[in-house]
Amino acid sequence: MKEYMLFFRFGLDGLTPSPEQMQQGMVKWKTWLDKLAKDGNLGATGQRLAPAGTTLRGKEKRVVDGPFAEGKEILGGYMTVKARDMNGAVEIAKGCPIFDTGGSAEVREIMANQTN
Repeated sequence: MKEYMLFFRFGLDGLTPSPEQMQQGMVKWKTWLDKLAKDGNLGATGQRLAPAGTTLRGKEKRVVDGPFAEGKEILGGYMTVKARDMNGAVEIAKGCPIFDTGGSAEVREIMANQTN
């Protein structure tokens, strides 16, 4: 099995969910994560990320406002999953509750350390 990183970007188009919507969302996430763990596909646990951050760019290491241009590009969290290949990781990601609120998930393979 290979490891894949899932990056989650917020949905809701900048809207703030109600407490009830937040609770329903948390139940969906817990159910999804519990299933991944039961199936042996859950990697290292991920975390939510704060909506604001800082980006450094160029040789000058210039600090620029935020790592994003639009609200829909805010990286909201990450986690790792285990799958046989990219197609399997994509199928796992398709079960993520982030899509219920118009969010997105990026799937990237974690490259194994190479020793010379």
